[in-house]
Amino acid sequence: MGEKTVNAIHYVILTIIGIVFVLPLIWLVVASLDLNANQALKWPETWTFSNYTGVLTNPDDMRGFGIGLVISLVQSLIVVLVSGLAAYPLSRYRLSYKKGFMYTILFMTSLPMIAVIVPIYKMFLQIGLLDSIPGVILYLSASSLPYGIWLMKNFMDGVPVELEEAAWVDGATTMQSILKVVAPLMFPGICVVFIYTFSGSWGNFFIPYILISSPDKMPASVLLYQFFGQHGSISYGPLAAFSVIYALPSILLYILSQNYMSKGFTMAGAAKG
Repeated sequence: MGEKTVNAIHYVILTIIGIVFVLPLIWLVVASLDLNANQALKWPETWTFSNYTGVLTNPDDMRGFGIGLVISLVQSLIVVLVSGLAAYPLSRYRLSYKKGFMYTILFMTSLPMIAVIVPIYKMFLQIGLLDSIPGVILYLSASSLPYGIWLMKNFMDGVPVELEEAAWVDGATTMQSILKVVAPLMFPGICVVFIYTFSGSWGNFFIPYILISSPDKMPASVLLYQFFGQHGSISYGPLAAFSVIYALPSILLYILSQNYMSKGFTMAGAAKG
């Protein structure tokens, strides 16, 4: 079989896979503009923005989007800050317990959140954090820290120690060297951790659904369930419009961070200079 034939087969397979992934997105956009949308992909008889208007003018939906943004943003900031501070000694110091600690972190990255939800539920009930947004933020932050520390440590290993030593010679403290030398050089890594944490929190349905019982505290990820009726009926148009709006924060965050993530690392050149 010739090289051109093999390449053609690869392109055909990739095209089929691309179509499989693109078709649901096309349905989502088209159904959001159709008053009579159903599960089939069809051309709307009348194009309308009433589905979007219904979602945007619903105070419950807007409150859910706001709560979801607060949870995701606060959790992401906590994970970035704590994992960065935890990764620094793991990357820079020779600790006797570092190997065992990193193995523990690696194990915790594979531990599903639902595995400990029952004891967490009982503990939150006893300390008064059940049915509270801070409780959800606390649990989501704790469950995201192992992966955040693992990523931050790997990114920090790529920053030459010589740059920090030069800053120390100039009179900088350890915290100043972290803020002015290490953090700017590993900013792409910080973006990766922030985006990964934000996306995981923004799309999390199970944890808020279990830990929050008040309808007025539900984030947008849980409010998606409102479009599914009790007898199998589904409001496809409003559901599609809600889903499109729901996807925008993650898409915008990814687009805005591309300028920083595409720059890559320049530590080698900086170290030589």
